[in-house]
Amino acid sequence: MIVASQTWEFSIPGCSSLKEKRAVVRSMRDRLRSRYNVSVAETGLHDVHSRAELSIAIVTTDRRQAMSILDKTDQFVESLGTAVIVRVDRDFP
Repeated sequence: MIVASQTWEFSIPGCSSLKEKRAVVRSMRDRLRSRYNVSVAETGLHDVHSRAELSIAIVTTDRRQAMSILDKTDQFVESLGTAVIVRVDRDFP
């Protein structure tokens, strides 16, 4: 069994309230969850208007599949264009 995770730290330009930030984060979270069937949570920077931290976790039996899912989710988040990726951390055994 392979358990892998990935965390993004985002800058959200033009975001002036927590309500706007939550809308951006919720959209990303819901789209990742439905498209890739991964567990998603906002894991940090909860009270900062213009920054967010979002993490995903997956469990699979194949290392290549885990790496492929992490790569695809990374490309997907980047393609959304709603936030600028500042940092990416991957925990992959």
